[in-house]
Amino acid sequence: MSKVAILLGPDFEDSEFSVPRDALVDAGHDAVVVGPEKGKELTGKRGDVTFRADVGIADVDPEDFDAVVIPGGYSPDKLRTDERFVDFVSQATQRQTPIFAVCHAPSLLIEADVVRGKTMTSWPSIRTDLENAGANWVDQQVVRDAPFTTSRNPDDLPAFSKALLDELGASRGAQRETAANRS
Repeated sequence: MSKVAILLGPDFEDSEFSVPRDALVDAGHDAVVVGPEKGKELTGKRGDVTFRADVGIADVDPEDFDAVVIPGGYSPDKLRTDERFVDFVSQATQRQTPIFAVCHAPSLLIEADVVRGKTMTSWPSIRTDLENAGANWVDQQVVRDAPFTTSRNPDDLPAFSKALLDELGASRGAQRETAANRS
């Protein structure tokens, strides 16, 4: 199964963390919560979900993950001021690691300067930021423009989670095919 980094800071949108994380875990994937520091308690902006970071950003390498999930809320805006998270996203993009960003999460992608020429969606208040950073913004439930999959809001989480699981299934198939070709 796949190893997925979930980049999380304080005041994340509760459901945008818990719904995709639960979908990953239920499907047998290794969902690793990457926070500012290992063991740091992070609470959602609604106060419904609290989670301790499995690892700190200083202790991870994007190369170790098959995908990245960035929940929305205020978390991505806080993470974008931490160069370690910005560098992680930049390196993951360079490696073409699938990155899943929902709601306000593209703000971290904007900070990493990786959205130019990409078609994306987001919460409406991020639209102008994405367009100013060179992205083409569309109002759709889920938008895929490799390596990114973006979504608008908590109402889109079922489709977002399905796209995440579908991509990981495709990634596993590609990994098996590559391994078979090396044999």
